Amino acid sequence: MAEKKKETHQSLLLGRYEIGKLLGHGTFAKVYHARNVKTNESVAIKILDKEKILKGGLMVHIKREISILRRVRHPNIVQLFEVMATKKKIYFVMEYVRGGELFKKVAKGRLKEEVARKYFQQLISAVSFCHARGVFHRDLKPENLLLDENGDLKVSDFGLSTVSDQMKDGLFHTFCGTPAYVAPEVLARKGYDAAKVDIWSCGVILFVLMAGYLPFHDQNIMSMYKKIYKGEFRCPRWFSPELIRLLTRLLDTNPATRITIPEIMENKWFKKGFKHVRFYIEDDRLCSVEEDDIESLSEKSFSESESEQPEPRKRVLGLPRPASLNAFDIISFSPGFDLSGLFEETGEEARFVSGAPVSNIISKLEEIAKVVSFTVRTKDCRVSLEGSREGVKGPLTIAAEIFELTPSLRVVEVKKKGGDRGEYEEFCNRELRPGLQKLVCEESAAAAAAVAAAAVATEPLVLSDTE
Repeated sequence: MAEKKKETHQSLLLGRYEIGKLLGHGTFAKVYHARNVKTNESVAIKILDKEKILKGGLMVHIKREISILRRVRHPNIVQLFEVMATKKKIYFVMEYVRGGELFKKVAKGRLKEEVARKYFQQLISAVSFCHARGVFHRDLKPENLLLDENGDLKVSDFGLSTVSDQMKDGLFHTFCGTPAYVAPEVLARKGYDAAKVDIWSCGVILFVLMAGYLPFHDQNIMSMYKKIYKGEFRCPRWFSPELIRLLTRLLDTNPATRITIPEIMENKWFKKGFKHVRFYIEDDRLCSVEEDDIESLSEKSFSESESEQPEPRKRVLGLPRPASLNAFDIISFSPGFDLSGLFEETGEEARFVSGAPVSNIISKLEEIAKVVSFTVRTKDCRVSLEGSREGVKGPLTIAAEIFELTPSLRVVEVKKKGGDRGEYEEFCNRELRPGLQKLVCEESAAAAAAVAAAAVATEPLVLSDTE
């Protein structure tokens, strides 16, 4: 029995993951199904050989892929959970997508229009999200689109992806992609707009989903390139006029007049049944929000503290007690003795000390969020404030956590979790800091008033004693 336990422990990858069957392999990597023994969660682990990567000069390429996957966290993109390394191997621990490749589904025949539209909508949502963050896939095809157990699409394989800061003269020049899905301007080798290249690939994918075959195909690759360059394709008879018009714009050989992402999202065929993807990040994991729940969620988030509750005290008493700060925590809060850098990289953060009860602090954070139309999520003594405005780095997301310094004092620690640093600093200076300082002043004034009232209440008793 002890021997069996020892064997199991040794088979665990870095003591946490139980490796299962091989899912796929390439020149430099193998992908396995694995199980996190602590959480029982299924994951996919991509194992790369360091020696092969170094010999191939791909280390920069791998680092870029990690950076890109961390930047594009979206419900329709395969998630990277963590990266680990040993002397010989690099491990990407990723979301395990059970449904396999979309390509296998299309290989059985064309899809129904409503099914193809759903996948195309999810693809465009993911691509739009990437482009807003300066990330371009450059190898979109059904083989790189996976389906989860709910039948939702997940974009994978960002190995050929690039970012906007790698452009020369405002264009990209690297020839890459899969021949049948590559845009004509890439073939011209004169530089290209990577966003427009992704849109072309999306057009080819949509055609394949609806037709069951490629729009540009030939046994001779040079003949196929000529067809792509000229934009020669014919739509089958079952394509609706609306779909044909959309495909004509998607597969426009002139990138300057090719349809854009915002125009796609306003297209009549595309918009049928379309729901914007809503999500937030909590505990470093993606959490999706259904469109139908947005209104009720916002109402609860913004007005829970102000709503007329028959017994308002029950909610206050139900709040968990905040975590206490130990001596090390208090020392690390001091700028002169900030030891947190020894353990992790510190992001933008601020701290406030307040004598207000936890319920009052949460109410004040909800009040501040309401002013700027942020969504609020509360879990125990942690509050997440999420903006709705999309920027290059995504919506501004701020995490606030309340700690107990003494029985009568609380520390509110505020950190930027996502979004632009300038927008975060502006929000802190204009809304958050004044709002929390106002709370401190209100509590001080209330305390002073209470002391004064107590003094007035006891004064007649003192006078009556002397008389």
